[in-house]
Amino acid sequence: MKLIDSFGRKIDYLRISITDHCNLKCYYCTPFSGRSHLERSEILTYEELLNVARAAASSGITKIRVTGGEPLVRKGVVEFCRMLSEIDGLKSLALTTNGVYLGEMAEPLFKAGVRRINISLDTLKPERFEKITGYDWLPRVLAGIRRAEQIGMHPIKINTVVMRGINDDEIEDLARLTREKPYHVRFIELMPTDSSAYGDYKSLYMPVEEIMKKINKIDRAQIGPATDSYGPAKLCKLPGARGKVGFIAPISWHFCGSCNRLRLTAEGKIKTCLFSQEEIDIKTALRSGATQMELINIFQRAVSEKPRRHHLNEKKHQIACRQAMRAIGG
Repeated sequence: MKLIDSFGRKIDYLRISITDHCNLKCYYCTPFSGRSHLERSEILTYEELLNVARAAASSGITKIRVTGGEPLVRKGVVEFCRMLSEIDGLKSLALTTNGVYLGEMAEPLFKAGVRRINISLDTLKPERFEKITGYDWLPRVLAGIRRAEQIGMHPIKINTVVMRGINDDEIEDLARLTREKPYHVRFIELMPTDSSAYGDYKSLYMPVEEIMKKINKIDRAQIGPATDSYGPAKLCKLPGARGKVGFIAPISWHFCGSCNRLRLTAEGKIKTCLFSQEEIDIKTALRSGATQMELINIFQRAVSEKPRRHHLNEKKHQIACRQAMRAIGG
């Protein structure tokens, strides 16, 4: 079975948020309005998440990424990943983390079937890390990245949200990590969502063209596109580098034409677009004893309702996207 939306896109990737809790308080992720967290009863149990994942795989989903909030703060995540990895039809299991617990959990996760990992890292400076996240845990994150590399996770993707006047002076240093390490360092444009930093969003936002100009100045070398760019990131390579540099620009570039994903929030809603309030409730069906075929039908409905594109550059987005990133799953 395949999931093909109304615009001919093959949908084969599901991001599953298992919690809206996080152990960091980053500018662009922590909400400034509404309640802080979902009630425990509102969050899907692991059994419910596995039922959804099995239905997704039967529908045509071949790649699942476990997200949060911070997924490693939820007890039982390693066993959950192991059970996900055993689902028939699933070809790739990945996880996104802030890296705080990665040092101690990388090996158990690897044994559970997680091979691909994304780590959020916006600075290499300890004092700045504490300012952005609220905690002095940069050494723990860096140790976690090293541990993931040691045990063989690949690719290791480092996601950096660029904020003018906050961390834009570190773009070159972060890119240089790819010279000696096989990392994918990906620079992400700041996005307008319901978070505390966005009171001054326009002054913090840096377009991808400016980011790329800084990269191109390294060794005064012009860098050409990599041959294996995929997903929302456009990849390139510094001369002689082991790793790659990527750019994710939802504001400057529209990558919607190649979007292949759905998102499941921790409270059991399927989002067909990251930047839309339109959601499809699957939790009610789960808790009413829905059969796998009924769950498959919900996935098919979600794909049929997937929009052509987001509207980040339009005024109506100011109303449409009022959720914090940690509540969505990124």
